[in-house]
Amino acid sequence: MRPNVIVFFTDQQRWDTVGAAGCPLGLTPNLDLMARRGTFFETACTTNPVCAPARAAMQTGMFPTNTGVFRNNVPLPTDTATLGRLFGDAGYRTAYIGKWHLGTQDPVPAEEQAGYEYWLASNLLEFTSDAYRTVVYDGNEEPVFLPGYRPDALTDAAIRYVTRVSADDRPFMLFLSLIEPHHQNEHDDYPAPEVYRDTYTGAWLPPDLATLPGTAHQHAAGYYGQIKRVDECLGRLRDALVSLDLTDDTLLLYTSDHGSHFKTRNSEYKRSPHDGSVRVPLVVEGPGYRGGSRVTAPVSTVDVVPTLLDAAGIDLPDHLDGLPLRESRRDAVLIQVSESEVGRALRTQRWKYYVHAPDAGDVPAAGSYTERALYDLDADPYELDNLIDSVNHQDVAAELRARLVDEIAAIEGQSVTVSPYPEPRDRGRFPETTVRRLNLDGRRLE
Repeated sequence: MRPNVIVFFTDQQRWDTVGAAGCPLGLTPNLDLMARRGTFFETACTTNPVCAPARAAMQTGMFPTNTGVFRNNVPLPTDTATLGRLFGDAGYRTAYIGKWHLGTQDPVPAEEQAGYEYWLASNLLEFTSDAYRTVVYDGNEEPVFLPGYRPDALTDAAIRYVTRVSADDRPFMLFLSLIEPHHQNEHDDYPAPEVYRDTYTGAWLPPDLATLPGTAHQHAAGYYGQIKRVDECLGRLRDALVSLDLTDDTLLLYTSDHGSHFKTRNSEYKRSPHDGSVRVPLVVEGPGYRGGSRVTAPVSTVDVVPTLLDAAGIDLPDHLDGLPLRESRRDAVLIQVSESEVGRALRTQRWKYYVHAPDAGDVPAAGSYTERALYDLDADPYELDNLIDSVNHQDVAAELRARLVDEIAAIEGQSVTVSPYPEPRDRGRFPETTVRRLNLDGRRLE
């Protein structure tokens, strides 16, 4: 029997908001339970820390440079082989609920709905709704008002859909795309539900947010409150699967498009190579992903599409850039950065290596890059000390440089050059007692 498939997708959720990843705030008991029963991928990275490119990868299993959606405001081509089309062609009922961000307008025209049979979504949900007034559009492009706090309203719609189709002989694939914990753009705030509005004021912050200048002290309380309610929505959906006797026959995957660095690394919330931007929660529970295992090796969200297809017994198309997570044997993942600059990062279990093309302009890729950052994630997991200018780390940089060039060639089909950092220095001249001042890249200032 082919399993049902559900993707529970959040927006802008950092990896370290999850209890299973060490967050001390108790925000995610339902996701933590899912991690204990399923498979928790501890070092999952987005393909690109920008909404539309990351979302295109989640629908296609291809890196942004291969979908053509390398920045926001570039729609997904209407003839692309998407989850909706691939599962639909395999006999599944398919549904998309929530935020899309891959179309040209609201409501999303039928030809831009990526082949999904059931549609209840907005292209830019942050502009068609707010925290307590959710407006989405159905497949006929008619507006639908959903009452309640926004993640609750969308989860209610998802539960109604699952209940309705659960009696069908055909399995279903549902993609539930919440906008929380993304900020509400026009107010630049994180509106938590009323019950949690003040719960997390003054709460723990991870070291990067606590140390670097940014907006976390202002916004983290709302952000945490949003995540608390999102986790409750996950629990309600899982409870519905139990009630409908679907748990054993359903693969449930939880992840996010990218993280948030709260303006500590640049002038907004993402678009940087740091883990605060690129590292996301990723938990899979269901057939093939049971037993409470934890995978420490780095994986990419480009692996989500092949994972879902593999679980459903659907042949994997040749165009995929990823592999099913159960088969992944990577020791490094590529991350593309766009809009703010043209950059590429390599994330291994220990190292983060980043290069950029400062004069490339608004293009998907460059032919030459320059080294910008190197972080030792064992010693410095929150990337506060950039080692790219360290003489003692040039051998590491050279090894990662060669590996990054190979990854770009394999994925993007382009031969590139990377210039070493121009002025490495002997950082040993700084005494251990020197107080370090940090700029926005986390580099020491003399």
